[in-house]
Amino acid sequence: MLAALAGNLAISVTKFVAFAFTRSTAMLTEGIHSLVDTGDQLLLLVGQRRAARPADAAHPFGYGMETYFWSFIVALMLFLAGGAVAVWEGAEKLVHPEPLALPVVNFIVLGASIVFESLSFRTAYREYRHLVRGRDVRLLGFLRQSKDPNIFVTLLEDGAALVGLMIALAGVTAATLGVEWADGAASIAIGLLLIAVALFMANETRSLIAGEAASPFLEQELREVLAACPELGALTGLMTLHLGPRSILVNLCWRFPPALTGAEVVQAFAAVEARVRAADTRVSHVFIAPQA
Repeated sequence: MLAALAGNLAISVTKFVAFAFTRSTAMLTEGIHSLVDTGDQLLLLVGQRRAARPADAAHPFGYGMETYFWSFIVALMLFLAGGAVAVWEGAEKLVHPEPLALPVVNFIVLGASIVFESLSFRTAYREYRHLVRGRDVRLLGFLRQSKDPNIFVTLLEDGAALVGLMIALAGVTAATLGVEWADGAASIAIGLLLIAVALFMANETRSLIAGEAASPFLEQELREVLAACPELGALTGLMTLHLGPRSILVNLCWRFPPALTGAEVVQAFAAVEARVRAADTRVSHVFIAPQA
């Protein structure tokens, strides 16, 4: 993530320099976009660092949910500092269009940015394919089900960056050919794209802050693992809660066989807990409520 942060900062500076030469509003918007992406990654790093603190008396389940808070701040920042400013600048250019100076500079910077952003998006996309492990999970479904903002925020930002660059390229091309208002229109379109991404991110992180269950795939896996040990009893209820991207609380309602002795029940407790923890390394807390 540090490499991506440095790369975004360098791209942002390059775009601002290009704007200084060409006065392209679409290029200015893209510079703001890259600068916001840099700030977003910095905030995500802050969230990771704070979430990694060990549990204490005030937070007995750890600080994992701090990741979700900082991701929500990222969404607000993307909305306010990215989308709103881009729409405003685009509207100004739309009302007062003017020809671009040195458009070749825009094409060089946009072309290089597309190459770098494509490489970054490919890395994030490969991570997504690795996580779904061959299951038929569409990208939108993954973004909705993912509990790790560091992954879905990166996918959204890189995807939005690529689309934004294509829009900017189209706007600059049209403005170069004499359609001067296209530069401002491209800036507005990029701003609306950022606002849409920010709203999606804000809604997903809001849901995580409120407390989300583990993915249906994990819950199904837990049910299958526990159904494979009928000698230990039967599952009568299952609740899960993400305490952070890498921390899951599992609460079981479990009916032990009535023939078990006290010592056997204790052993069964330990065996059930061990099976649950072995199902996924993110399971950090297991609570078992015995049922009559």
